[in-house]
Amino acid sequence: MTNTINQPADSQTSYSIAEWKRGYDSQPNEYEYEITEIEGAIPTELSGTLFRNGPGLLDIGGSAIHHPFDGDGMISAFSFQDGKAFYRNRFVQTEAYLQEQEAGKILYRGVFGTQKPGGFFKNVFDLKLKNIANTGVIYWGGKLLALWEAAEPHRLDPETLDTLGIDYLDGVLQPGDAFSAHPWVDPSCVMDDGAPCLVNFRVDPGLSSKITLFEFAPDGKLLRRHSHSIPGFSFIHDFIITPQYAIFFQNPVNFNPLPFLFGMRGAGECVQFQPEKPTNVILIPRDSNNREIKTFSVESGFVFHHANAFEREKEICIDSIAYQTLPQVQPNSDYKEVDFDPLDPGQLWRFTLNLEDGRVEREMLEGRCCEFPTHNPNKVGRDYRYLYLGAAADTQSNAPLQAILKLDLETNEGQIHSFAPRGFVSEPIFVSKPNSEREDSGWILTLVYDGKEHRSTLAILDGENLAGDAVALLHLKHHIPYGLHGSWCDEVFVKAN
Repeated sequence: MTNTINQPADSQTSYSIAEWKRGYDSQPNEYEYEITEIEGAIPTELSGTLFRNGPGLLDIGGSAIHHPFDGDGMISAFSFQDGKAFYRNRFVQTEAYLQEQEAGKILYRGVFGTQKPGGFFKNVFDLKLKNIANTGVIYWGGKLLALWEAAEPHRLDPETLDTLGIDYLDGVLQPGDAFSAHPWVDPSCVMDDGAPCLVNFRVDPGLSSKITLFEFAPDGKLLRRHSHSIPGFSFIHDFIITPQYAIFFQNPVNFNPLPFLFGMRGAGECVQFQPEKPTNVILIPRDSNNREIKTFSVESGFVFHHANAFEREKEICIDSIAYQTLPQVQPNSDYKEVDFDPLDPGQLWRFTLNLEDGRVEREMLEGRCCEFPTHNPNKVGRDYRYLYLGAAADTQSNAPLQAILKLDLETNEGQIHSFAPRGFVSEPIFVSKPNSEREDSGWILTLVYDGKEHRSTLAILDGENLAGDAVALLHLKHHIPYGLHGSWCDEVFVKAN
C-alpha cells in the first residue's frame, strides 16, 4: 500500500515550516459525509465513534486570534460501522461563539492573549472570559460533553453534534463552576465492586488552591465529591489516577494578575515559570473518608500531560511528559512563527514515589520529543507494558509531531510509524480489538494533517505492529486544524436519513 502522506523529503529537515503553518488555518465549514477515499481497508470489527475536539476558528471576522488555545471549539465525529466510516463536524454553539459570529468581530478577551479591538481602553478591567469549549470531549452517562477546563461543559447531540446548551451535570455544578477537560475512566473501581467510573476535577487557584474531585457512575450519577485545599497557586491542566489516589503535579509557577486586570495581557500570559522551585506532587485519596493528603517534591520542570500511574507495594510510579522549562507566551509573539530548535522538548519521565520515606526517584524513559501519551484504557491506573505517543520524526531535536511512537516499557524497545515529511500527527487514541487478551491488540487512531494536500487523514494503525503499513488511511475532503483531545466510545452514532 502506498502512503501518500509519507513522501520523499524536499529538504534536509523532516518537515516544511510553511506546510506546518497551514495546519493552523481556520476551518469555518461544517461537513457531513461518508468517507470514500480510503487506502487499505477499514476493519469490519471496528465499530463505534471517535470524537475529537480542538480550535476550529483561528480568526474571527478576519482578525487573527493571538493563540490557538483561544480558538472556538469544533467537534469532529468519525463513526465506524460494517467497514464504513462517516464524518461530521460542528462548532460548539457557545453563547460567545454565536455573538461573535453575528457581530463579525472579536467581542471577548482570550485567556492566552487575544484582545478585543480598540486597544487598552476596550480591555482594561474586562475580566469576563469566553467559554470556548475547545479542549476535550467525552461520551458518558448518555451525554456527549465538550469540555474546557475553565468553565462548565456544553452538551451536544451525539448523532447530529448540535449544541444542546451548558450542562450542569444534574445539579453537580453551579453556574460558573469549572470542570476539567481531562477526565479519566477507572475501568474497575475498587469502591464500586469493580464497576467503571469517570473521575474528574476542578481547581480554584489562589494564594491557596482548592481541588475538588468528582466521580460518576456509568449512568452519569454522582458517586463521590470532595474538596481539598493545598498551599500556593496552581496551574494544573491534567491529572492521573490509581485505584487509591488522584495525583496532581503542582507546577512551579506564579501568577501576576495586574497585566490581565489592566488589559495588557491575557491571563495565561501572566503565568511565569519558576525554574528554581520544585514541583509538588500531591496525592489525594479517592476515598472521601480519607482526608490524608501526601505531598512530595521533585525537580521535574513543567508537566502538561500524564501517561499513566500505578501502585507497587509501598511505591507509586507516575509516567509523565515533562519539559525542562515553560516558555512564557508574549503579547507581541506569533504562534505560527515558532522556532522549534531552541525550545525544550517534551520527554517521557517516570517518577517513583516512596510512600514510606518520601523519597522521589526519576528516570527518563524516552528522550525523543513526544506528547499526547495514550495506552490500552483497561490499564488506566494499573501497571502496564505498552505506551503510544505522538513524536517528532527526528530523534535528535525538538520538532513538530510527525510520527506515532510505541514503547515497550518491559523490554525498552520501540516502534515508530512516521508520516514525515508531509504529515503532522495529533493525539493517538487506542481502541481495543474485540475479545482480545493482549494489551497491545488494538488499533491506534490518529488524525494527520497533510501539508502538501492541505487536508486531513484519519490513520488506522496496528497496535501490535505499529511500524508496519497503516491498516487504513481515510482521506477527508478538507483539513481539520490541529486539535487537542479526543475519546472513543463503542456506540455508533450515524444520523438517520
